[in-house]
This record gives sequence, C-alpha cells and structure tokens, in this order.
Amino acid sequence: MNSTPSQKSTNKDNHQISRRSFIGTTAAGGAALLTGGLASLFKDSASARTNFPFVEMSITQLQAAMAAGQLSAKDLVQGYLNRIQQLGPTLNAVIETNTNAIATANSLDRERKAGHVRGPLHGIPLLVKDNIATNDNMQTTAGSLALYNSKVPGDAPLIARLRAAGAIILGKSNLGEWANFRGNITVYPLAVGWSARGGDTKNAYDLSYTSWGSSSGSGAGAAASLCAAAVGTETDGSITGPSAVENIFGLKPTLGLISQDGIVPISHQQDIAGPMGRTVTDVAIMLGTMQTPFGAVAGQPLPNDYTQFLQRGSLNGKRIGRDLRFFDYNYFGSGIPGDEESVAFANHALDVMHSLGATIVDTDTGDVFAYLDDEFTALLFEFKVQIAQYLQTLGHTKFATLADLIAFDNSHCVQELVYYGQEVFEAAEMTSGDLTDPVYVAARNHATGTARSGIDGAMARDNLDAIVAPHLTNSTGPAVAGYPNFSMPVGIRPSGRPAGMLMYSTFLHEPQLIAMAYDLEQELNPRKQPQFLNAIIPIPNADLCNKPQPQGKAHLPHGRI
Repeated sequence: MNSTPSQKSTNKDNHQISRRSFIGTTAAGGAALLTGGLASLFKDSASARTNFPFVEMSITQLQAAMAAGQLSAKDLVQGYLNRIQQLGPTLNAVIETNTNAIATANSLDRERKAGHVRGPLHGIPLLVKDNIATNDNMQTTAGSLALYNSKVPGDAPLIARLRAAGAIILGKSNLGEWANFRGNITVYPLAVGWSARGGDTKNAYDLSYTSWGSSSGSGAGAAASLCAAAVGTETDGSITGPSAVENIFGLKPTLGLISQDGIVPISHQQDIAGPMGRTVTDVAIMLGTMQTPFGAVAGQPLPNDYTQFLQRGSLNGKRIGRDLRFFDYNYFGSGIPGDEESVAFANHALDVMHSLGATIVDTDTGDVFAYLDDEFTALLFEFKVQIAQYLQTLGHTKFATLADLIAFDNSHCVQELVYYGQEVFEAAEMTSGDLTDPVYVAARNHATGTARSGIDGAMARDNLDAIVAPHLTNSTGPAVAGYPNFSMPVGIRPSGRPAGMLMYSTFLHEPQLIAMAYDLEQELNPRKQPQFLNAIIPIPNADLCNKPQPQGKAHLPHGRI
C-alpha cells in the first residue's frame, strides 16, 4: 500500500484530522544523524571505477555509450554497485544486490561484441522490488523475515521478459514491509518505506522527508542513480507516491497489462507492477518489455514499442481535466506539512500544458470517500485468500496461511513489530476468507464500479483525453478502477522537496498518457539530481513487545499500498 494509518472515516474532515494527528510524533525531536556535505561527496564519487559519467544518464544515453564502446555493461554494473555501497547506509534503498550481476554483464558484453544486441535494455542494470520473484541467489520476501530462505518456483513473468531483453537484475529494492498492508503506521510519515529486512528507506532529496511507499526503494534507487531504472508494484499509490516524492516518473499500468504471477499479493483485483525511471523515455522502454497481458487485457491490440508515442506536439488539441476536488489539498492530500505547496506546481504544469495547445477544464471524478471503506473491506478479504495461495507455491517454508504469518510476527516481535503492529493482518484474518461472501462481493463491486464510473463519466462528460491531480492525492480512483495512472515530476519546492503530479485516464490509455507526459517533460525539464538535504529523523520505537498491542478497527494505510 502506501502511507499512514489514517482513520478512514467517510467524513473527510475527520479523516484529515486523524491523519495529521500522527505527524507530531515525527516532527519533533531528532538528533541529526547525517548533516550537510553529502551531495558533493556522492557527486564526486559517482562514477566509481568507470570514467563514464553514468549518474543521471537515461537508458537511451547508456545504450548509446555502450554502442559507441565508451562503456561496458560490466563497468556500468560495477559503477552502480559501488554507488549502492556508498549510499546504502544513508538511503536503505537496496535490500540486497545480485551476486550474478557482474557475470551476467560480462556475458551480455560478449554478445554485443559478437554483434548481437537484444534491444534497448541490453546490458542495462535494474532494481526490482523485493516482492517480485527472481529465480537466482536473491531472496523474495516482501521485506519480511518470515519469507527469508523461502524458494520461489521461478522468475516472475515480467522478470523473465526483462532478462530475455538483456536487462541485468542488479538487486532487490527495499519496500514498506508486506507492501504496507500489515499495520497502522503510527509514526507516519516516516517508516512508510520500512521493512524488517531493509530498514527504513530515506528520501534522496530530503532525508527528513518521507520516502512514501510501498515501492520506496525503487523510487529512491532510481532517483539517486543506484540503477538505470527500477520496477515497483502498486495496489493503491505504491508506484505513484514514491515517484512523486523522489522526482521521478512512475507508471501504474492498466490492471491486466503486466502479469501478477510471482508478485507477493495483496489483491489480484488491484495489484500491478510498473516501471519507475528518471525520464518518460525510460518508462516507455520498460513498459513495452514488461507487458504480459492477462484477463480483460488479453487479446486487446497492444503496442510492442511505446517509444513510438514520444513525440513533441502530443498535447496540442488535447482536453485535460483538472480533478477539482483534489486541488483542495485538505480534501485528500498527504497531510504532511508543506505538501500543500505542491498544488501550485500542478497548476503551473497545467498552464504549461495549455501553452502547448491543450484545453484545461475543471472536472470531477467523484468522492473517493464514497467507496474507500469498501476498497479496504475488499482488500482484507482478498489478501487472506490470495496470500495463502501464494505461500503454497513456495518451497523451503513452513508458512501456509495468514495466521502463520501473524504468529511469526508475534514470536519475532523485537525484529518485526518495531514501529507499528499488524492490525491490518489481524483484520484480514477475521474475514471469512470466502470470495463468494456477500459482504465481500458487495464491497468489491461497489468500490470498483464507483471508481470506474467516476473516471469514465468525467472523461465522457467533459470529452477529456486525461485527468490531472496534484502530488500524493488521487491514487485511489485509478487504482480501484484498474486504470493507468502516471506520476510525473513538475518541480522542486523551495524546501528542496519534489512536487509531483498525477495524470490518469481510462482502460489501456497508456500510449496517450506517455505521449502527453513526454511533451510536458520536454517543456518543463523537471528532473533534478537529488541533494540529500537535512538530517535523518530518528523514529520512535512503538514498544509493542513490552505492552499489549492497540485494539480497535484497522484502517487502510493512507491510500497507498
């Protein structure tokens, strides 16, 4: 998921108050663990053992350098590994690196020398979130110690596609443990990107800010040039959120465009993997390789290459909806002080879109509070059933059910229940575990139907090509609908924190979103290298091992799983 433990009341005012009540825990008090000088240190050592300046380079630039003989895949992998080693103690973005990465790079270099280049990802090192199965020496654990040393049956299909295209799986990126679907994060906005295996992911732009979640390591890793690009997953906000706070581009695709097989599930009704990178071009390159259609997408005509849509002038003549209620940041914003400033950046981006020939109209995709509780209810049912199904595919593990995982956390309290508990796990366990249960069926049908009708209705009513909302707001509508949502950077605030913007549309409109995002990117040029500002704020231990865990109703961690 993604962030905070907000009280998901259907009353938006109560929702906002409860969300913000947690912020004081982290805003006060933190001794500085790290101070200035980091940016210059990391810039000076960025190129590691290669003279080629790979930091901030796009996939296209790296590929051109390798084609010209200026750079080898081996040197590039080594450069990223050295940078991971330098930044690892600060960012906690990478859980582990792939011991086979250098050997794979050598093999791909030999292929290139022999005249065989598989495509634009040949020799390109990627980080993938640690809830995506890789059949190699690395773990697939969703950040939990419970799955350590378990054995996946094989590569996830999207990983197999990436490897076949010549990509190098450099390592596993950190995440909010169990994709932030375990407990109420009472230390929000920190620990949103925490896992027992990987620690707490820090934001590369401002070490005291949030890394969001749950694809926190993929976001920070791509932002800090620990990889060429990264793969994240989203149930609600976990690609789009980390992308927004890390000044990168992240696409949550249409549900069904990329196979869910091999991904530790929350909900097959919402889970989707997606590309996260420093340019729209990187996202387009990865999407074409990763797509493995199923369900409603299977049999649909799909582009093989999304880079064909990277054309200037793509915004000319388009109609863009301003999703008006989300521009009131009190309605469904992050609740983090200062994030309301990002609304002005979204409005500026809309002005730039207008200058490029787009017509901007106010629109309304509906009240997310009308179906937020039903989304959470449905996810609880789905998780209990689908996590058990996933566990039964694993070897070398004694865990078969959600109840087993709950018992493990209780017996390993000191390691696992550090900053928050497992109220969400426990609420899921209390469901019937029956996806024909009328309570479940009603909740899922209402949530999905309402979200889809909200977006489709706005698109049709106002004759729109896409809809826009500000930084860390409407991930929920597109997530529940199963529609694409593109998070893109639109500037850096005076504080040094990034400002992001969401652009979403309807079923399989990835080509249109990529085209319009590219046009805006070329005009705005919003991508800036991180400066590692401010100091890390220590996170208070929840002390759950020495007292009873809090009782009460679990709530959806602020959108965003």
